[in-house]
Amino acid sequence: MKPSRLVIASHRLPITLELSGDSVQVLPSNGGLTSALAPVVQQIDAVWVGATGTSYHPAVEDAVAHCSSSASLEPVYLTDEERRLFYNGFSNEIVWPLFHDLPSRCRFNPEYWHSYRKVNEHFAAAIAGVAGAADVVWVHDYHLMLVAQYLRQARLALAPVAYFQHIPFPEPSIFSKLPWRSEVLEAIANYDLALFQTQADARHFLQSFHHYCEVATVRETTNYSVVEWKSRRLVVAALPVSIDFEQLEQDATSDAVQELVLRIKEEFAGQQLVLGLDRLDYTKGVKERLEALRFLLRQHPELHGRVSLLQITIPSRESIDEYAAVRANVERLVCQLNDEYATREWTPLEYLCRPLGHEELLAYYRAADVALVTPIKDGMNLVAKEYCAARSDLDGVLVLSEFAGSSLQLGNDALLVNPYDVEGVAAALLEALRMPQEERTIRMSSLRSTVQTADAHNWYEKFQAFLDIARLENTSCQFENGPHALGIAMN
Repeated sequence: MKPSRLVIASHRLPITLELSGDSVQVLPSNGGLTSALAPVVQQIDAVWVGATGTSYHPAVEDAVAHCSSSASLEPVYLTDEERRLFYNGFSNEIVWPLFHDLPSRCRFNPEYWHSYRKVNEHFAAAIAGVAGAADVVWVHDYHLMLVAQYLRQARLALAPVAYFQHIPFPEPSIFSKLPWRSEVLEAIANYDLALFQTQADARHFLQSFHHYCEVATVRETTNYSVVEWKSRRLVVAALPVSIDFEQLEQDATSDAVQELVLRIKEEFAGQQLVLGLDRLDYTKGVKERLEALRFLLRQHPELHGRVSLLQITIPSRESIDEYAAVRANVERLVCQLNDEYATREWTPLEYLCRPLGHEELLAYYRAADVALVTPIKDGMNLVAKEYCAARSDLDGVLVLSEFAGSSLQLGNDALLVNPYDVEGVAAALLEALRMPQEERTIRMSSLRSTVQTADAHNWYEKFQAFLDIARLENTSCQFENGPHALGIAMN
């Protein structure tokens, strides 16, 4: 059974709106969510609910209404205060560090929580305004964990309401630090389907739920679990997000990309190029990566002049003071390393901090001999998958953090590292640089096969299969307990 429409809800729309005076510039958004859902919304009837990133302005409303998109867009307008407390505050000063196992970075401000609840209720109202009884609502990520609860409270007759978490879910000992832990877990229980990136994330959620919500029953199957709680059934499963392999592969072989590749290789002529590409964030392991490069150059002077790391960081959350500090620390390390090793003819570390266009991004993937993807914690990390999809030449080596969700799929053919182990990362980088061409080809061929098999289309097909399971479970629950036990109005 396919939905008549898919109603997608995420914190931001799949476009970036920049308001200057009365004029608006519309740009495509980057990020894992957009990459995964873009091929999906091109094939189905979809509505995308999300914030504009701006306060209400008629020019913004007109831009959203007229922008080119495969899905119709339903804007949510937040005030400056709501963006400060809900987004900068609760989402990124509490949930983000906590769910990445960094509770010492959290600021448990009750004002953040009150705003988070208010904005989630606001999103629920926006969803209710566009979703019909036959539509499937798919809510994405940690910004909107409470939405289903407010939809249930409105007693709407909706098809399954699903939740997908793109970031990790922490172990119970970490999650326990959240003052509103029970409220968050109970809110997620109002979804029909909760999907996580890895089995470990799903297990951590179930363990926390059992501990703080006194679950009566958790029924395990091979591929999913069913939580029975307060006359509701929640299907919980792991479903790793992915990319549109074929489209990215095709784009990476375009003439425009190939021309950029030649320019990059000319710039780094006579050197092996190592690529680091990350959103600017303390979870991405950039500091540790630069320390590993420093260690490698100290131990292996024969590499001087023969290898360069191109570290690209995409500016992010610049209104949060801590992110400005992260950027300053990275830039300080870049200067220190180059001061120590650079010569007139060679710069060991090239650093860019700016957004990249699609063709430019693909050109760096094609030109890099090694991709150094070493977050200290990541839900999935699609850079690793994109690098493999772009390498139809069957060249390049992937060095990947064991703490990235993608390591569970790509770990057999990537070089896995502990990003905290500076010497270990340096050793893996040396192995990658010295790897024979035959081995590089074998590893990359296998990596590409893995990504192609489990691409974004496969991800969405599996999502639909889990939806069918959720429908069956809650239909059974409705017969056993009556429709009002589900908080759903009778028609």
